[in-house]
Amino acid sequence: MKRFILATALAIAAIEQPLLFGRGFNITTAKKIIPTTEIARAKSASFYYNRGIDKYEAGDYYGAISDYNKAIEINPRYGDAYYNRGLAKGDLKDFRGEIADYNKAIEINPRDYDAYNNRGLAKSNLGDDYGAISDYNKAIEINPSYSGAYNNRGNSKDELKDNYGAIADYSKAIEINPRDSDAYNNRARAKYMLGDMKGSCTDAKKAASLGNEESQKILSGSIGAKMCGSSRN
Repeated sequence: MKRFILATALAIAAIEQPLLFGRGFNITTAKKIIPTTEIARAKSASFYYNRGIDKYEAGDYYGAISDYNKAIEINPRYGDAYYNRGLAKGDLKDFRGEIADYNKAIEINPRDYDAYNNRGLAKSNLGDDYGAISDYNKAIEINPSYSGAYNNRGNSKDELKDNYGAIADYSKAIEINPRDSDAYNNRARAKYMLGDMKGSCTDAKKAASLGNEESQKILSGSIGAKMCGSSRN
């Protein structure tokens, strides 16, 4: 989620892209003096955009979408508004609408690796794991340190029964972020499917120690007993 901050200095501001919230700042180097009416329009778009974020965070996804619609109506090149509207649509299970918004966000900013990652998730939710992998590949190409994209790509490979490929991706996610409990949990599942009970047990225990509730639950049940034998410690 990204929040707009209007920065001005002596009535000079960058307008090609707004400052970003959450994912760092993206400030254009090309600046120009903006007429007063244009500044007012930018402030108006940011008002609806930020109010959309507030509504989204309060769980009012329909209200958030309405405000993002207004921000986009005022500024049709507002890439982050398309991105955030996609998030809201995804929470409402409108995955096709979500994809359409990420398409627009990517059209405006082709290096938006989060939009590629999230579009991959939406495609996976629609059963298109090959398309999802293509998007994760692009996200990783733009940001090779994107641990979440490796984890998500591993999930799609797992869905396609490519357990070895999934393990490789989960391992890369863990290399980048050694405290990624989801990646340990997912790698434990993939190893279990390959019959590697010892490796699965080790990963599940690591995930559980990092607070992963799924691994904690599995280790306390029959599957945990099968993976780890009599030893649960």
